[in-house]
Amino acid sequence: MSADIWMTFAVLAGAVYLFVTEKLPVDVVAMLVLVTVMVLGLVTPREALSGFSSEATVTVAAMFVLSAGIQHSGVLSRLGDFLARIRRLWLFTLVMMLLAAATSAFINNTAVVAVFLPLVMTAAAAVGQAPSKMLIPLSYAAQFGGVCTLVGTSTNLLVHSVAQQSGLPGFGLFEFTQLGIWFTLIGTAYMLLVGKFLLPAHPAPSRETDEHQGRWLVDLYVDEKSPAIGKLGAEVIPVDITDAYLLEIYRNGQTLARPRATAVEVGDRLLVRGAWAQIEKVRKSLKLHFDEVARDLVADPAAERVHAEVLIAPGSPLVNRTLTGLRFGHIHRVRVHGLQRPGHTLRQPLHKIPLQVGDTLLVDGTPEALETLRNTPGLILTRERVQPRVHGLHAFISVGIMIGAIALSAFEIMPIVASSLLGCVLLVVLRALTPERAYGGIDWRVIMLLAGVLPLGIALQNSGGAEWVANSTLSMIGNSSPLLTLAVIYLLTSVMTEMMSNNASAVLIAPIAIATAEAMGLDSKPFLVAVAFAASTSFATPVGYQTNTMVYTAGGYRFTDFLKVGIPLNILFFIAAIFLIPRYFPF
Repeated sequence: MSADIWMTFAVLAGAVYLFVTEKLPVDVVAMLVLVTVMVLGLVTPREALSGFSSEATVTVAAMFVLSAGIQHSGVLSRLGDFLARIRRLWLFTLVMMLLAAATSAFINNTAVVAVFLPLVMTAAAAVGQAPSKMLIPLSYAAQFGGVCTLVGTSTNLLVHSVAQQSGLPGFGLFEFTQLGIWFTLIGTAYMLLVGKFLLPAHPAPSRETDEHQGRWLVDLYVDEKSPAIGKLGAEVIPVDITDAYLLEIYRNGQTLARPRATAVEVGDRLLVRGAWAQIEKVRKSLKLHFDEVARDLVADPAAERVHAEVLIAPGSPLVNRTLTGLRFGHIHRVRVHGLQRPGHTLRQPLHKIPLQVGDTLLVDGTPEALETLRNTPGLILTRERVQPRVHGLHAFISVGIMIGAIALSAFEIMPIVASSLLGCVLLVVLRALTPERAYGGIDWRVIMLLAGVLPLGIALQNSGGAEWVANSTLSMIGNSSPLLTLAVIYLLTSVMTEMMSNNASAVLIAPIAIATAEAMGLDSKPFLVAVAFAASTSFATPVGYQTNTMVYTAGGYRFTDFLKVGIPLNILFFIAAIFLIPRYFPF
């Protein structure tokens, strides 16, 4: 092994470590990888920056904009009206999954889940069903549909780009479709026949009491009238409260070292975590207040105010930023009462916590303020619904442009990158989408990830690292078994996707898959298809795919819920892939 191979593997190992541990955001890791391979001389500056001009990167950005056009037109809300009329759970699940899958084949699956999520939750409440019975199927169906076309998910486009950069022809717009339909049918049948027994039935939100589900972190202010003054932290929570407890006491902006042994004083802030109903009892019995720093937002005490739960979606500008840094309350004219991040016990004041995808904020504001919040990119109101108005002309233009862009590519009149960019320009020129919403519709973290990690694949090829891995793999499994090699590549990609970004795992494995195929003298397409499908169908954890993260909090799920439902489905897809991929993509 040469020094270049060792350096490339060191960069690869560092990238995998950072992706898995999430010590840095994935886009930052990608930029770190790009700079490192360029500084070490493993790629030329032109090669290092080639990811920014890659057809896949540009096409992914363009498809985000086309999806935003349809989303903002309100046309998808009509599907919600249709779903709300279905009262039987099995029929609702079937129709919802098929609609989500069909839509996700052409519209970014994250955008589809963002639109469907509040509609499904409202429909669940209307039929008296727990949202947890419906939201995992929604997330999975969006993934099923995403693998059916080249533009259904950014992962497919990324694998397509890696293939082209390696001198291979890449994939056609509908080359994945037949295989994707099989996976969609298998996954839908699994959710209907088996999934219903594995899906949890967490309590549905009460429409009468509007009780907020899950465990919340709240920051409560102690004023001079509070009976908590003088009590030790260990004694401040009333004895009849069983599901709320004190985490920290903050005094003058500092955390007290021994909160349970310290007496509460005027001006302290109590960090409490627990069930919402129990927290409300604590707050009322101790006369504590929410959000002392934003009292000017109370406005007219007689004005109608509404509680709403706001989900932080992928691509939100709030990710990795704090409420204070964003001036969230003052800009949106709402007060944040609580934060929920399942599986984590946070110990910072709400306004100092860097927000993450899947976080839920409990906000208090007027109907007018919530209407503004609802139209903010990257935020989804999950416990409050006002049907978005459908703009007929914009809907016609947005859907027509999407169909036109796909048709131009499907009939090979122009490449998908050209037709999608043309569609973006037409959306703005015809005023179906403002430039601000067009830019806001792009998940720039995905773009930076694609552009930043692609040079690592080039470095693996330039250094001979990909060839070395391929030869080592062949020496272990033998070069006479392409089916076994396909199984190993699919399994490796699937496992890595559960631990890191699906796009990251795809771009790391795709060059190795190509080198392995070439070393065996086989067509690389079946191996690349295995990478694309394994990376785009991640079911076993709530962090393996963005749509899983989106429904994690909204459905009140536990981490183990995804393990119980997702692991059998991952195994089922693995078996299906081994038998079906060679049929449609022969070795």
